[in-house]
Amino acid sequence: MKKGIRLLIADDHTIVRKGIKVLVATEQDMQVIGEAENGAEAVEKAGSLKPDVVLMDLVMPEMDGIEATRRITADHPGIKILVLTSFAADDKVFPAVKAGALGYLLKDSSPEQLLEAIRQVHRGEPSLEPSIARKVLQELSHPAKGAPTTDPLTEREMDVLKLIAQGLSNKEIASRLFVAEWTVRTHVSNILGKLHLASRTQAALYALRSGLASLEDVPAPEEP
Repeated sequence: MKKGIRLLIADDHTIVRKGIKVLVATEQDMQVIGEAENGAEAVEKAGSLKPDVVLMDLVMPEMDGIEATRRITADHPGIKILVLTSFAADDKVFPAVKAGALGYLLKDSSPEQLLEAIRQVHRGEPSLEPSIARKVLQELSHPAKGAPTTDPLTEREMDVLKLIAQGLSNKEIASRLFVAEWTVRTHVSNILGKLHLASRTQAALYALRSGLASLEDVPAPEEP
């Protein structure tokens, strides 16, 4: 039986879902375990099927992809969300990232880019197209409202933040820093809490804004 990354495809266009299924069927390390025609169905099936990654369209009936992403990441933090959409407008990109999407890919990307983005997101690595990464970075570069945190990051939390920006998973960070994986999870949680961020993607982009990492450190799908 085929094993690997278990995918749920959420898109209201049948032809898109079928096309992705055909593409994924050629890969040995992933499989499609379910489909959803709208956001509400995506939330329901994410709960029942427990996929590893959800490919999430943003514009769907009944419930849009942003709200579906918010609910899935809140109820099932282990499920990774990769947005796959035709829209690169600010009113779609920023809410999707804030809702917890770990990746953001446009539908005009190549099949190879999609497959690589799926693998990156499954590993817990942010996967943003360079144009999307710059867009979000510019937004995060705006002066923050209110006073900065009065609880600064520790030296070790800074180390973890830099490695998050390089796309490393918790397991890889633990190996790099010679600590337990649960220790890294604690550091990540503390980082997000102190910086008032909602996801690892936002943490990676915060590291960019702060000069702790360069744009090249944020993994993005390879050009075909």
